[in-house]
Amino acid sequence: MKRIVLILLVIIILAVGWYAYRAYTGKVKSLTEVKTDVKINAKELIAAFEKDSAAANKQYLGKVMEVTGNVKSVEKEEGSATVSLGESGAMSSVRCSMDTTYVQEAANIQEGNSITVKGACTGFMSEELLGSDVILNRCIVVTGKK
Repeated sequence: MKRIVLILLVIIILAVGWYAYRAYTGKVKSLTEVKTDVKINAKELIAAFEKDSAAANKQYLGKVMEVTGNVKSVEKEEGSATVSLGESGAMSSVRCSMDTTYVQEAANIQEGNSITVKGACTGFMSEELLGSDVILNRCIVVTGKK
């Protein structure tokens, strides 16, 4: 009986170890390989969150989306880039944190151009004085002038 319990315990430990190893060393798929859930323009996306953020969260949070809009700004730092889409002069925007493997591509994006960005929607931030931002992460440029 003790022998059976010991064998089961060893099997369970090996299974948990294998699962942990796979989870730790697994690679995240690039969004180029992931199906798009939603296609929308930046103005409509911002309006949906500003009108009813709870309903918009249910509809868009965690979804892979393609957002088309005008580039308001491009912020570049060492190893990362963030592209803001929206209407010029408006306080609100869609903030697209670029996938680290596509940072060089983001460096060529010009303000004022219209582009389509694909990313995962991770939330909405609203500040009374600073405007509202819809947040997309792991973004890649789908189309647009560079």
